[in-house]
Amino acid sequence: MNYQILAGELALPAYTGLSDQAAADALNAQNIAVDVETISGSDVFEATTQSDYAALTATQKSLYHAIMGINSITVRGSNTRAALLAMFGAGSQTRANLGALQSTLTSRREQLGLPQVGAHHVTFARANGG
Repeated sequence: MNYQILAGELALPAYTGLSDQAAADALNAQNIAVDVETISGSDVFEATTQSDYAALTATQKSLYHAIMGINSITVRGSNTRAALLAMFGAGSQTRANLGALQSTLTSRREQLGLPQVGAHHVTFARANGG
């Protein structure tokens, strides 16, 4: 545990008045949305509903298969994004599923590069200032 980083974080106003357990819980909570840079073809496959796939034209299916073969798909890539948006109309479940893949949740602890934080870590960091 890097107590210097932990103590610095705990000195912020967001943790003032929190018990050691509450501060640890806040640090470990997976509640910070971060953008995902890439997804896999497998992610696209899993996000696609059978009914949405069945509704694709032969040309769209061919392009869909090509996209699925890409190991690392740039989520914000304009070509891939335009192709997928054209394939799956607004309001489709697949479009909603693909949209959900654009971000993921992380914790403040993970952002700081810390392992799981327990109340005992918070107690030590507060007492020793890192």
